[in-house]
Formats: sequence, structure tokens, C-alpha cells
Amino acid sequence: MTTNDAGEYAPERPARLPWAELAPDVYKAMVRLEVAAKKGLDPVLVELVKIRASQVNHCAFCVDMHSKDALAAGESVERIVQLSAWEESEHFYTEKELAALALTEAVTVLTDGFVPDEVYERAAKHFEEAELAQLIAVITVINAWNRFGVTCRLAPGHYEPGMYKQ
Repeated sequence: MTTNDAGEYAPERPARLPWAELAPDVYKAMVRLEVAAKKGLDPVLVELVKIRASQVNHCAFCVDMHSKDALAAGESVERIVQLSAWEESEHFYTEKELAALALTEAVTVLTDGFVPDEVYERAAKHFEEAELAQLIAVITVINAWNRFGVTCRLAPGHYEPGMYKQ
């Protein structure tokens, strides 16, 4: 665990199910999909997208993993911390990153059952079509990983950068 030992913490909740061990073909397919999805995209942008989707989905395991991977890739603590309030902290991000974060949130939440035209058009202004297709794939894949993480209650705090190198 990476927290300070300043007092007694709540006990770690055990995972519900070791899904990757029980469905290894699905896990391997997810890993292949992950590798294919992020091809051609900036690795730091990919991590920001993964962190934000994971925050929205309350996937503590993935927030932990991708925050650590982002730090290892050279991202600043400040920009990672501000992701939870990116709309109020726009000055920390480029226009391209803001477009990616808006698209991430729209695809992840689907509140109205669709991605609004203005969000899609904003992303389309900053990404070439092939790059945009890859970005949508990354958003879709992290949402799938988040579903496994929250359903199986994977515990954060044990991941080390590069642990699941793909």
C-alpha cells in the first residue's frame, strides 16, 4: 500500500472473484484489445483518458494503476489530481486533451443515451479520423476493464508501474 502509516486504516476488502484466472481467454483477448486500441496515440493522453473514465466509473483499482502509469510516463501529480475537476481546471490541459476528456466522459456516462454532437465535433477538430477511432477504442476498452474491476472488487494499492506490461 502506498499510504502513510499515520493511523489505523479500514481493512482492505477482498476481491470477489479472480475473473482473469477463471476466464483466461477473455482476459487475454482484453489485453490484445488494449494493445490494439492505444496504437498511435500519445501514451500520456491514453493514461489521462483511462484515469478519468476510471474515476467516473469508481474503479479504484484502475485509478490507482493508471495514475501510477501516468506518473511513470512523466505526467505531473498536479495534472493527475486535477482530472477529477478537469472542467474547472482547463488551464492544466491542452485543447486536444480537453477534447479527449470531454469525449471520455460522454462515452463513459451516456446520460442521454448518446454522445452529443458538439462533444464529438470538438474531438474531431483535434484528432485525425484514424486517431479519433483509436481514442474511441481506448475509451471503450477502459470502460470494459472498469466493469471487471468494480464488479470483482479489485483492490487498489498493490500495482507497480509496468506490472502488466503489454
